[in-house]
Amino acid sequence: MFSDPARKTARFCCFAMALIFCSAMVASQETRTPVPEVGAATGPAAGLPDAPRPQIEVAQVQPGQTQNRQPAPSQAPAAANSTESQSSQSTPASPQSDPPASSGGSGLKSGVTQNCPNPQSSSQQPCGQKSQYEEGEEEVKEQEKQRVEGVIPTFNVTYRHNAVPLTPGQKMNLSLHSSLDPFAFVSAFFEAGYHEADNDLTGFPWGFKGYMERTGVAYLDTFDGTVLSTGVFPIIFRQDPRYFRMGYGSKKSRILHSLKSNFIARNDYNGKWGPNYGNLLGNFAAGELSNLYYPSGNSSFGLAATNTVIQIAEGAGGSIFNEFWPDLSRRFFHKDPTRGLDAQAQAEYKAEQQEKQHETAEQKQNQIQTQEQNQSPNQNQNPIPNPPQN
Repeated sequence: MFSDPARKTARFCCFAMALIFCSAMVASQETRTPVPEVGAATGPAAGLPDAPRPQIEVAQVQPGQTQNRQPAPSQAPAAANSTESQSSQSTPASPQSDPPASSGGSGLKSGVTQNCPNPQSSSQQPCGQKSQYEEGEEEVKEQEKQRVEGVIPTFNVTYRHNAVPLTPGQKMNLSLHSSLDPFAFVSAFFEAGYHEADNDLTGFPWGFKGYMERTGVAYLDTFDGTVLSTGVFPIIFRQDPRYFRMGYGSKKSRILHSLKSNFIARNDYNGKWGPNYGNLLGNFAAGELSNLYYPSGNSSFGLAATNTVIQIAEGAGGSIFNEFWPDLSRRFFHKDPTRGLDAQAQAEYKAEQQEKQHETAEQKQNQIQTQEQNQSPNQNQNPIPNPPQN
């Protein structure tokens, strides 16, 4: 009833819809269940209203303050009656109890509401401290603005060496943002022109229809590789899909770092580096999925292996470009994409190298002193014999 290309297109559409549905579920689950704060209020305290508590407390204290401050103890007459003396005795205690009521009378830490510009946020966490989820959101927003001269996106690159691990929703959102960027469609359009001119893939017709089919196939290759290698599999294996730029050291060490990033990744649970299962398995799975929408003459294990190698090679070349692009931008365009993070990393690297040199010099000096101390007892054990006496 349906032709072979129609079946393949239908199967791929079903897979794409399921993938987008899963990513949307992950993102919605992330927003419904935020990461709990360390030391955040739980139990009955977590259900308190969001109204600004310091304003309510001040409103409750102000009536008492106006009544208690009228009969000041220093201004009270000496011949006051018993009721006035009792009120004058109770007034000194009210100014002492006012600061705790305004700063932490409702269970808050003292000084938190005074330093916090937003009293509502101070009821959940101390001032000046952000949760890991909030820091990850800020880093993702920074990365989503990164482009090479405002055109080529570099969303999957971080210039922070101490970047916090991303949540599953943040990984998937960053992956979809990269794969749905307009530049992905433009690059697929030019890639289709290259294949059209080379005529390396059979089964596509000539003309506008064939060119659009090649464009769609090229975009699907990019979409599959991006979503699977930077979204789905990093979530499964709990790894960070971003490229951690080095930014310092020799050119050789930086190139090696760029190439290794395709095979090693930072684990979310311990911060150590391990095999990059997300990138390798994601690219291989994307290569296998390409058999669903390529013409039957090209669908084979060889095509999947070829697409996998191409994806890894493109990732290696992109990593090298992302490593040295800020240097080129500062030199030729006088712009710093890292916003001063490179200078900070280089200063830390130089300080570390100087410290190592200082430690090496101290070790050498200690070895020389130890050798001298070992030689001096040997000289004392073999004294010069005295001449014989007649």
